[in-house]
Amino acid sequence: MHKSFSLLPRLAGIIGWLCLAATPSLASSNGLATLDWTLAETLVALDAAPDAVAQVEDYHNWVGEPPLPGNVLDIGLRSQPNVELLAHLDPETILISPMFGHLAPRLERIGAVDTREIYTPQGDTWNQILTLTRELGMASDRRDEAEALIAATEARFESLRQALPEEAPPLLIVQFMDERHVRAFGEHGLFQAVMDRLGLENAWQGETNYWGFSLVGLEELLELEARLVVVEPYPVGAEEKIADSALWQHHPSVRDGNLITLPPVWSFGALPSAQRFAELLVAALVRSPDA
Repeated sequence: MHKSFSLLPRLAGIIGWLCLAATPSLASSNGLATLDWTLAETLVALDAAPDAVAQVEDYHNWVGEPPLPGNVLDIGLRSQPNVELLAHLDPETILISPMFGHLAPRLERIGAVDTREIYTPQGDTWNQILTLTRELGMASDRRDEAEALIAATEARFESLRQALPEEAPPLLIVQFMDERHVRAFGEHGLFQAVMDRLGLENAWQGETNYWGFSLVGLEELLELEARLVVVEPYPVGAEEKIADSALWQHHPSVRDGNLITLPPVWSFGALPSAQRFAELLVAALVRSPDA
């Protein structure tokens, strides 16, 4: 068993070499790489897509849109990137968030490490998102694009707000962690910032962490009078168990057929994820306005 585990780093290195051989143009790239999906989605929206991103397939499963260009190289796990592959990619800058700050000493041997922060306890979440957008616009020489993205997002929010039904019920936005526990999104989070701009009421007023969610059991959801909104994806194998749960079936939104299920949205994202969430949520409320 120990011998098989010792082969994993070697296999990762071999896979990295094969990726480089398949994408020779990237091997000589001298641009941006990032471990963080929030930074990646913003750069794509600014037409400054990074050359390399961690966990590309998972990015598409969790973030959804905007999609990464097909030539973006996958550099392995966000928490354990393939440093050999990164070294041969030779990026000028490796963008990270504080979550991956412990990797900075290793990454600094490859290129300049630039840490960009969002979702801090201090300050307004929306203003932090706008600041990040402008910072990345400056860093990627896309200042005009950053301002255009901000303006377009604000304008789209206004039109979406006007499209909402006149009376929308309080909403409870959750994402399943397993068949019995969910993240309930509230203060400090992206979803709350979007709901504020749309004029929607969030039923979850409980204490949240600096990412903007509380981890709660399904039984706590029954105490709130609200329309339930589930953001995908479900944990592997959990959806079937949830459907068979008597506790879940007892929730009014499930019992009355008013449950809203949204495709994946990156709950820790920036402007692209904010607009995606707004578009999906408003479309669902317009289709079935009654609570």
